[in-house]
Amino acid sequence: MSRLVTRRPSAACVAVLALTLTGCGGGGGGEPTAASSSPAGPVDDGNPVVDQDFPDPDVLEVDGTYYAYATNTASLNVQVATSSDLESWEVLDTDALPELPSWVIPGKTWAPEVTQFGPDQFVMYTTTTNFEPTLQCIGVATAHSPEGPFEMAGDGMLVCPEDEGGAIDASTFTDDDGSRYLLWKNDGNCCGFDTWLYLAPLADDGLTFAGEPTRLVKQDQEWEGNLVEAPTLVKRDGTYTLLYSSNDYGGEEYKIGYATAQSVTGPYTKDDQPLFTTDASDGRYIGPGGQDVVVAPDGSDRLAFHSWYGGISYRAMNLVELTWENGRPVVHAGTG
Repeated sequence: MSRLVTRRPSAACVAVLALTLTGCGGGGGGEPTAASSSPAGPVDDGNPVVDQDFPDPDVLEVDGTYYAYATNTASLNVQVATSSDLESWEVLDTDALPELPSWVIPGKTWAPEVTQFGPDQFVMYTTTTNFEPTLQCIGVATAHSPEGPFEMAGDGMLVCPEDEGGAIDASTFTDDDGSRYLLWKNDGNCCGFDTWLYLAPLADDGLTFAGEPTRLVKQDQEWEGNLVEAPTLVKRDGTYTLLYSSNDYGGEEYKIGYATAQSVTGPYTKDDQPLFTTDASDGRYIGPGGQDVVVAPDGSDRLAFHSWYGGISYRAMNLVELTWENGRPVVHAGTG
């Protein structure tokens, strides 16, 4: 199998196809909603570590250098920043994905995920707008260095389920035996469908799939609103822990939840309370989400995520300490 693409037209999706060009997905375009709370006061914790619009961060370490990738700006398809210590960051002025193929509508390149598959083999999975059907879907690109330039591979999207509203928010997971998996969210809130987080095994080159996808969890908690998205899978203390974002990304209701399992394909059991919220940080971080987990130089974990700054005018990248209790995550974030 090479791609997860379905072509069964949906009446609900047909009615809202035009909305995909104005942000019907949960993690990218559209106007933010107003937040009623504000940070309690200045906190000298080093955040945001990237103080500009840098949403949906993915962090990759290569030979002692960290690379952070983020959703597009008006002039760049994929942003990239570098650091040697996770504290001081330099945002590069180059586009990691400078060219888009003819089957992609430019302007909405969201939530890039970069994984190293070999010494000079880097694969990027990124959400872009498919030309036909006109939905947000996941494409794959390759490069010989983590800075890029990445070039889109193949002649179509890797994941584009038309009957589920498309697909966004790819991430990867490598299990203890070296098996690699791709995770994503079907963009069901685009079209009035459920939103599921999926997992599927990748081929050795990362460009195709080696098996069928498995549904992991969907929105079923009141605090999740009408969606779950941005899956991030890690294994700690022998437990598979699935972090995810939920609710409306455009304001303070966005938050991070988690579920755990003893097998990579589940079943996953959600915690009945969110892991990290605006209120949990006393308003320090407005609408935390789009998370990733990265190992710091000292071997400890950090949670990378975006939150709103400037009165919810831009989403900047933060890094806070993350520890584990029997496979369950604990976020250590200073408050005002």
